[in-house]
Amino acid sequence: MTAAVVRRLLQAVMVMFAMTVIVFIAINVIGDPVDILISPDADQIERARVVQALGLDLPLWQQYLRFLWAALHGDLGESYVYNEPAIRVILQRLPATLELAVSAILIAIVVGVPLGLYAGLRPDGILSRVIMTVSILGFSLPTFWVGLVLIMFFGVQLGWLPSGGRGQTAELFGVQWAFLTKDGLAHLILPAVNLALFDACLILRLTRAGVAEVLPLDFVKFARAKGLRETRVIGVHVSKNIMIPVVTIIGLEFGSIVAFSVVTESVFSWPGMGKLIIDSINVLDRPIITSYLMAIVAFFVIINLVVDLTYTVLDPRVRLQGEGPT
Repeated sequence: MTAAVVRRLLQAVMVMFAMTVIVFIAINVIGDPVDILISPDADQIERARVVQALGLDLPLWQQYLRFLWAALHGDLGESYVYNEPAIRVILQRLPATLELAVSAILIAIVVGVPLGLYAGLRPDGILSRVIMTVSILGFSLPTFWVGLVLIMFFGVQLGWLPSGGRGQTAELFGVQWAFLTKDGLAHLILPAVNLALFDACLILRLTRAGVAEVLPLDFVKFARAKGLRETRVIGVHVSKNIMIPVVTIIGLEFGSIVAFSVVTESVFSWPGMGKLIIDSINVLDRPIITSYLMAIVAFFVIINLVVDLTYTVLDPRVRLQGEGPT
């Protein structure tokens, strides 16, 4: 177990190093931030001063080495726009994005798993057919369009929920959270539902497929033949054997929600990292863009490690893989 964790950590370090190269080169070949940061009427002397101050006059390989050395010391540069460390700006927006992502994945799990179990246990029922049909719509509808429909219906027509912003927040462990206040929770509902729609349909269909695959197996028939209650058969024997692919999807989709919440945050004016990256791209704030991408890579690496460790809890055979004879 320890050796597996060490291997994973070494792989994570290699992935992070490779991504520093890819991200740095990709960001530095897109546009020139000097054209945005200084006035078009500025003379060549002023332009040269800004270029030198930002270190853009150095060869690309020297810029990368400086970036890598600073990154190893926790410095990903200073934002051109906010005039403060880029990683600090990212961390200031991170709680809002995490709050939205956690809410969305919880909604997806609470909706997707039970409906998937029901559809798998009663595949020929009318309600099951309706559930599967609706899940196809969930895959097909664009996120931005669903968000606009939710705003028009619940925010404008009915006036039940606010259509934008984060609302009132309260402090917990030194961080501001919206779900701790009634107003903040009301602002959280629509963007969380919008973000959860695709993942709920994905989890639903995956759960349904897993149930259909496991139910005909011998161990389920044997459990029923022993006289075990149906709730125990489904809750223990069936559910545990379909959870590995479901856990994989939940883990990866949680990372995707954090990484690709840009559309939802823009539609609902949610002040998270997604909206920040859009604003930073518009002004070519390279340190913010780089810090965001590196944070997302680190987040995916951590999630993959957690998912792998979760496997060992759900399936002992995974824990025994790679172990030599005792």
